[in-house]
Amino acid sequence: QEQLMESGGGLVRPGGSLKLTCVASDPSFSISAMGWYRQAPGNERELIAQITSDGITVYADSVEGRFTISRDNANNTLYLQMNNLLPEDTAVYYCKQYFGMIWGQGTQVTVSS
Repeated sequence: QEQLMESGGGLVRPGGSLKLTCVASDPSFSISAMGWYRQAPGNERELIAQITSDGITVYADSVEGRFTISRDNANNTLYLQMNNLLPEDTAVYYCKQYFGMIWGQGTQVTVSS
């Protein structure tokens, strides 16, 4: 059974940056499309960035140009570099295999002055 562990969240000022990390246990990670999702209070969990096994990326309009998803297949690790953060980016951030069913515990990102 796959296990996912997100880390790297925290409190940051508007305009600041954070880098999130997701470590996956599934040995099929290297051939699996992956995604970053977020959920703010009162909102649905939404897909904000996805990456194929060979590195092709797609972003939600809300984060396009500010966030970068990447992966390190040798270490079963997924990253989300977040720049120019806005208060509306405040949410719990999760990673998941795009076609998978298992979530990690998430990591809290709070953008506030």
